[in-house]
Amino acid sequence: MSQRNVLKENLAESARVLRERIGDRRPEVGMILGSGLGPLAGQIEDAVCVPYGEVPHMRTSTATSHVGRFVCGVLGGKCVLAMQGRLHGYEGNTAQEVAYPVWLMHELGVDTLFATNAAGAINESYRVGDFCIIEDHINFTGRNPVAGLEPDGIAFRFFSMLDAYDPALRRLARETADELGISYQEGVYLGFMGPCYETVAEIRAFAGVGADAVGMSTVPETMVCNYLGMKVLAVSCITN
Repeated sequence: MSQRNVLKENLAESARVLRERIGDRRPEVGMILGSGLGPLAGQIEDAVCVPYGEVPHMRTSTATSHVGRFVCGVLGGKCVLAMQGRLHGYEGNTAQEVAYPVWLMHELGVDTLFATNAAGAINESYRVGDFCIIEDHINFTGRNPVAGLEPDGIAFRFFSMLDAYDPALRRLARETADELGISYQEGVYLGFMGPCYETVAEIRAFAGVGADAVGMSTVPETMVCNYLGMKVLAVSCITN
């Protein structure tokens, strides 16, 4: 007799409810709109909005300015499923709960994720307002969303994090920014648990291990993307 997989059962129920709410829309691209970037959801056409609290097994967002809902519609000619506000570990969520929406996007057929966040600069050449295309990350949260038996029943437990942020998507981001005349950085993001900010000693230590920016998100979602074979691009907005 096979062991029950609660994660798979929960994802199936969440996907069923969300499919019913978005109707005949078939999202191809997932988006995570982080701190300060939620207003981009207003540009999604033919949009259907679904609060997280109305999707079974989804945690709700408590962070300031995070609306806490899915927005599904058309952006840039693609059907997207955007998270207007994300989930964080510092809100009391497990790493698996933080990344649950990515699993859910995958259940709905999404194969590419575009994630954004607000981050603090460690690299002294960065300035407030810079965009940083994330080329790699350091997981300093001490947690992994695919740890445990239930995720192992969905995909192979041991997976590569080489080129965790898709090189082709990063190249496309650079080319697009160049065409539009948008300046950018490219560097290593360090994921920190939060909610407190880093001490001076921690910032020195993070610089020493090769981090260019630090924030409290993105790492769990990226790990699940790689685990599921999804492509991911992530961009930080440097806010301090």
